[in-house]
Amino acid sequence: VNVADEDSVAAMAAEIERVTGGLDLVVSNAGIVRAGSVLEQDASAFRLSTDINYVAFFLVTKHLGQLLARQHSTAPEWLTDIIQINSKSGLVGSNKNAAYAGSKFGGIGLVQSFALEMVAHGVKVNAICPGNFYDGPLWSDPDRGLFVKEFYEAKVPMRRGAQGIDVLRAIFYIVEQEYETGQAVPVTGGQVMLS
Repeated sequence: VNVADEDSVAAMAAEIERVTGGLDLVVSNAGIVRAGSVLEQDASAFRLSTDINYVAFFLVTKHLGQLLARQHSTAPEWLTDIIQINSKSGLVGSNKNAAYAGSKFGGIGLVQSFALEMVAHGVKVNAICPGNFYDGPLWSDPDRGLFVKEFYEAKVPMRRGAQGIDVLRAIFYIVEQEYETGQAVPVTGGQVMLS
């Protein structure tokens, strides 16, 4: 599915409904980074970040949210979840990475707004905001990696980067927590703390 294309997302939702009849959990995980200085970045790279990190979350929520709302009408006691995998950059600015941070900040606004609307349909909408994955290709790729892992790791009180299991545990928490919606849960080892 191309999450930035509405027809593609609508077709995905229709196929899910046709094959499975419904779903219990939506995790919107598509994301892209196009870093660059505001003084130099090409507008097309900026728009691509917005399309994938922001507009695509709207499209996924729109089309899969319609399916969740129909399910709720037949089982009103059943709660379901939409979770956006956001970023710590959705909670704090990011130097020379405004397209990414701005789209992620916008994603938090969507989460809060969608949460207010979708609760009437038994759907909780939340975000998980992971810190940097230092073992991922952005950092460890020998040709294009950042190679400053130790500098960034020193900013994390728990002295390591995020790992997949950390995000998975946050997903489990959000699904199990029946009394939270519209939240942005940092998973940053203490690098970003809510106030």
